[in-house]
Amino acid sequence: MRIVRRPGAFVCGIDAAMDVIGGKWKVLILWALNERTCRFGELRRAVTGVTEKVLSSHLKELEDDGIVHREVYAEVPPRVEYSLTPLGLSLNAALEPLGLWGREHIYRGAEEAGVGVDAAVDAGVGVRVGVGAGAGAGADGEAEPQVVAGLGHG
Repeated sequence: MRIVRRPGAFVCGIDAAMDVIGGKWKVLILWALNERTCRFGELRRAVTGVTEKVLSSHLKELEDDGIVHREVYAEVPPRVEYSLTPLGLSLNAALEPLGLWGREHIYRGAEEAGVGVDAAVDAGVGVRVGVGAGAGAGADGEAEPQVVAGLGHG
């Protein structure tokens, strides 16, 4: 089991949060699991570029921190699924304002460069259009596409 630092060892709340989500891939893993429960291979495809070793390590750390639940089914071959715990869901909710800031930052950068948001999206300037967890429903009940911030995932 991972040793978690005592509350007194942190300088502030951001320090404590960064201890949990620090690393290049953890927030992307959280984002993917916010969409649905996934098996390891599904997560690896959803988090483009992560190696199996790093994904396995990050999942273990997130599980030790109580953010991710690992469910092992007694089947042949064995099936393992990963999902967010209530603590993980609350962490994703806490990260939403950071995602909003990221979208605004990307938009501002595109506007300052004289490129419209649509052109920035088409050019792949750090954003991707997709249906995210916060997408609204259109008049026909279908989910409307939204631009998902940062990190090249949508």
